[in-house]
Parts: sequence; C-alpha cells; structure tokens
Amino acid sequence: MAASTGLSRLFDGDGLPPADRLPRWLAPLPERVENAGLTLVWVVVATNLLGTAFGFWYYGFHPLPLSDPLITWQFASEPVVMWPFVPDSPVGTLFVAGAFALWKLGRSNEYLNALAFFGCLKLGLWTPFVLVTFSEAFLAGTVLPMYLFLVFSHLAMAVEAFVLHRISDFPVRAVAVAVVWYGFNDVVDYFVPIVGNPHHTSLPLADAVPFAGSTVLQVAAAGAVTLTLAATFLTLSTRVKKLELRSGRV
Repeated sequence: MAASTGLSRLFDGDGLPPADRLPRWLAPLPERVENAGLTLVWVVVATNLLGTAFGFWYYGFHPLPLSDPLITWQFASEPVVMWPFVPDSPVGTLFVAGAFALWKLGRSNEYLNALAFFGCLKLGLWTPFVLVTFSEAFLAGTVLPMYLFLVFSHLAMAVEAFVLHRISDFPVRAVAVAVVWYGFNDVVDYFVPIVGNPHHTSLPLADAVPFAGSTVLQVAAAGAVTLTLAATFLTLSTRVKKLELRSGRV
C-alpha cells in the first residue's frame, strides 16, 4: 500500500503547476510523465549536471585521468575565445539543470527556460541525427555501448525539453535571446567561423567529404538550422496557445 501511495504521488501532480491544455504537437508527453519529471526535479537536475561534466570531459577538458593533458581533443584544437561555442550539448544540459533548479527554488527565469528548451531540443535531436546519418564512420571509431549511450542520452534531452512548458510561458523577449544565442552558434559552427575553422562538434568525416549529393558540413548544418527554426516555432507557438487559452479563445 505504501509503495502504491508513493507511485501515485509521483504521477498525480499534486503541488505542481497545472497541466496546460496544449495540443499534442506542442505537449507530446503524457501528463503523468511530465508530473514525474517535475516531482523528481532534483534527480533531473543532478542527472543533467552529471551529463554536463561528462560532456566537457568528452570535448577535451580532462582533469581525470591525471595522465591526460588537462586540455585535449576538440578544446585543444579550438581558439580559446571560441570555447563557449564548442561544447553545445553540455551547455544545453547546464541550461536545463539551471532552469529546473531555479523553478524548484521559486526563482524561475524565463530566459534560462527558453535557452534550455532550444538547447535540449536542438542538441537532443541533432546529435542522434548525425550519429545515425554518419553511423558507419562513427562506429569505426566508437565502441557500440558508447555510441548507443550518446544516441539515447541525447534523445532524453529532447524529451525533457517538452516538460519546460509547465514552468515557462516562453515570452517573446526570452525566445529572442535563445534565437540569438543558437543562431549565432549556427553561424560560427557552419558558415562564418570568425576565428579559425568551423566550430561545430567534431565529426568522423572531413567537412568537405561528399555525402548524399552534398557535403558532410552541409548535411550537419541543414540539421542544425532546421532544429533552430523548429525550436523557435515551437516556443512561440506555445506562447500563442497559452495566451489563447487564458483569453478563452480556444
């Protein structure tokens, strides 16, 4: 009986922000899943912070093992001034950890919420996109367990993005900040690197290698830009639908 009561509290949403009556294409997760994520919010925050730490390690910040250089792999090959634009996924998990933590502490920040949605949706889907698209090349240099971990951990980022509408109204000014940040990332990653070479996540094939009638760089860029546009559309659509619901127009 106690276990049943505990599970009920996990999913029933008591004390949580009320579920929005948004269309399924804006709020695709079952309400019980949203409730569980918000109820276990400190677990979600801790998991994302662990993901952030792993992500920085993956990009080349290696305090451990001590036998490694402190700065290696992609960080070592990038100009220091561009480092903020390199570890896209760990920055996304840091944004969402901060967004959920501030909400739980009663200090929700709409700018952080919007950045978190963009980061989790965009990197949560772009990474599996390139992993699958260039799977043969990735698997040639990555063991299968790590490959699968990267795919499914990033898909989990996309899932948690769709919990954020419960704690955010996505005001236009906040969405604008997220568009500027992630739009600028797209520019320096694929189009105008400003300093050095394009700063996108390192891929197992050279940028200029022909692929599917295009090049590796162009395919990766198409995915990134499409997802930036999708995140912009979804956040603004959520904003509009919430305003319509409050005004009684739907």
